[in-house]
Amino acid sequence: GSALWTACAPDQSPKQSATTGNALFSDADIAYLDEIADTILPDTEKSPGAKAAKVGAFIALMITDCYTPADQEIVRKGLGTLDETCRAAHGTSFVAATSARRLALLEQVDRETKTYMSSKAADAPTHYFRMLKELSLLGFFTSEIGATTALRYVESPGRFDPCAPYVAGETLWANHA
Repeated sequence: GSALWTACAPDQSPKQSATTGNALFSDADIAYLDEIADTILPDTEKSPGAKAAKVGAFIALMITDCYTPADQEIVRKGLGTLDETCRAAHGTSFVAATSARRLALLEQVDRETKTYMSSKAADAPTHYFRMLKELSLLGFFTSEIGATTALRYVESPGRFDPCAPYVAGETLWANHA
């Protein structure tokens, strides 16, 4: 019985983030993830961006709890590579770069990711940016902010209507959580 309680006890290692308790990502790493996600999904007239939805903390949690150690390492190295690329191109870190430079860099990395993913072998690992982009989208659109401001959301269940009419330009409906 005591082994079960020991296994359920939270890890109290000093490496953990003060705000999230995450051992893989520090508060600075989570802020960096927020900036990446906010560059992918910025504020608009109709909706706050990914940073407002705290997508960086979501990404850190998902990578820590759901990804294999190999994929965790790919993301960690990718974050370093992205920052190094930004420093080489613009003389500043990704977090300190202007939004236009961040966007240009992520568009370049996205094109590289597409090329890599289309030419990779079946057993080759997934590109780090693809993981970050997917988690950014998942984290934002499943957050309260994403579901209620970027999508139309009705909390009460209703009938299933698979052929609901859609008019171009309307906000899409959120899935019921």
